[in-house]
Amino acid sequence: MTTAMLPLGDAELEARLYPHLDEVEERLREAVVGADALVDPPSAHLASAGGKRLRPLLTLLTAELGDGQNDGVRSAAVAVELTHLATLYHDDVMDSAPLRRGAPAAHEVWGNSVAILTGDLLFARASRLVASLGADAVRVHAETFERLCLGQLHETMGPTDGQDPVEHHLRVLADKTGSLIATSARYGAAFSGAGQELADLLARYGEKVGVAFQLADDVIDLSADAATTGKTPGTDLREGVDTMPVLLLRQRAENGSLDATGADLLDRLRVEELASDEKLRAVVADLRAHEVVAEARALAERWAHDAVAEIAPLPASPVKDALEAFARLLVDRLA
Repeated sequence: MTTAMLPLGDAELEARLYPHLDEVEERLREAVVGADALVDPPSAHLASAGGKRLRPLLTLLTAELGDGQNDGVRSAAVAVELTHLATLYHDDVMDSAPLRRGAPAAHEVWGNSVAILTGDLLFARASRLVASLGADAVRVHAETFERLCLGQLHETMGPTDGQDPVEHHLRVLADKTGSLIATSARYGAAFSGAGQELADLLARYGEKVGVAFQLADDVIDLSADAATTGKTPGTDLREGVDTMPVLLLRQRAENGSLDATGADLLDRLRVEELASDEKLRAVVADLRAHEVVAEARALAERWAHDAVAEIAPLPASPVKDALEAFARLLVDRLA
């Protein structure tokens, strides 16, 4: 049985959903192979490494608010996970990340060109699946793909002159992470006959969950080791990508409220200063101890709370409880 991150909290609900999640997992394995013997190893690399399967599980879960599971729901669940996997290949190349899910990143094994083309291949296979679900699904998938690209572009290019860097980062998170989680939640409702109004509500929930999730990861990256996260702590810092704690340091520097410790950290965060693993570990440890991390944690909590508020109109049910529990889990894992 697939191990899922989302605690459903209801034995009957789990008994209904987990067999479908196992089927999604099997279809995912089939989807990442089959080109030829040369291409199959890189295309199956990340799927074989495991993962939380958060997005397909959300699709299956939100389908319970309509008529329940069917082949269209399962196809949509596979498509959102394929899309997610594709983005990871590209992200790891751009971030020069050595690890993903505890294993060497694909570009470390096969090189950048193969990793990028593998991501493109998985995007193509996701698109082929979505095409079988109808024109509206294709439109939603295309809009999501556009937002994923825009999020990465905005992150790479940085805020424009006069733009608030914190607001810019939140927009990046909404596009890069929130958009696909929103689509995952939307698809479950859409393909189970739950109706447009409910699909829109769940998409708003999913987007806020996605931002909270990524804000939490900004904090966890500073407090967990590679064995826990599957990524080297401080990878974003080394690549010059400002996560929320760093942005909050810069915001304090801009408004004149930054303390001496924070000023020293900003000076040490210059990319050239983090070339050695020893210097990176020291900066991560000192940043972890600064109060901006608590501020970033509180921001993640607020986004999770706002996500729960979006589903307040839903009638009481085990599905609503599970959606609320997931949003709370985002906060609990920061403890």
